[in-house]
Amino acid sequence: MSLIHETALVDPAAKLADDVEVGAFSIIGPKVTIGEGSRIGPHVVVTGRTTIGKDNRIFQFASIGEEPQDKKYDGEDTELIIGDNNSIRELCTFSRGTVQGGGKTIIGNNNWIMACVHIAHDCILGDNIIMANNASLAGHVSVGDWAILSGYALIHQFCHVGEHSFTSFASHVNQSIPPYVTVSGEKARAKGINTEGLKRRGYSPEQIQQVRRAYKVLYRSGLRLEEARGRLEEMAEEHEEVRPWIEFLDTTEKSFIR
Repeated sequence: MSLIHETALVDPAAKLADDVEVGAFSIIGPKVTIGEGSRIGPHVVVTGRTTIGKDNRIFQFASIGEEPQDKKYDGEDTELIIGDNNSIRELCTFSRGTVQGGGKTIIGNNNWIMACVHIAHDCILGDNIIMANNASLAGHVSVGDWAILSGYALIHQFCHVGEHSFTSFASHVNQSIPPYVTVSGEKARAKGINTEGLKRRGYSPEQIQQVRRAYKVLYRSGLRLEEARGRLEEMAEEHEEVRPWIEFLDTTEKSFIR
């Protein structure tokens, strides 16, 4: 029995592992590669130079690998790369990269991406991320491991969403979010650390306390940014869980939520 529905249109040049399932009326383009164990639902379009890893499930009406919504795009052969074991729900739209942004949109492993999520060109997502219904990333956004974006969260272009951070429902984010931080509001502001998320990740009470101390250094101490970074560096010498704060400060290219 074929795993490709008789009404599906799979280009002969596409590279699909033998056990890939393709549902009714789905379209798979000539530059698409899909790994073992992945399941493509009905009415899905996968196009462009798109690579999908192993054991992914893509639900109906998703659009995967379409041209970027960027006026500078001029038909270049850019890419979308999706890792392993991701759940991509109904009506999601993922765009390929642009030449100006490095040419690749990249999504990691074990991500849970709910219905109607948009991931724009040149975004880079890590692993174990949750994006709830209608969350949207503008172009060039990066999202760290274990971040959670609630429904209708909107992330402005070039922002970085730090690892283990939590973005509340309908938050409008136009600055980067440090690791561990919870933000909320139409104009998103920091509200504390993502304590519940850290507990779920297995952080000990002592580790959570050190993360909280680091938060207070950055947000409550009144220190200038350079001074706060120095204090965090001292803390990180004994507490490794503080290190992501320093890495964030050293690498973020955009102002961050204070």
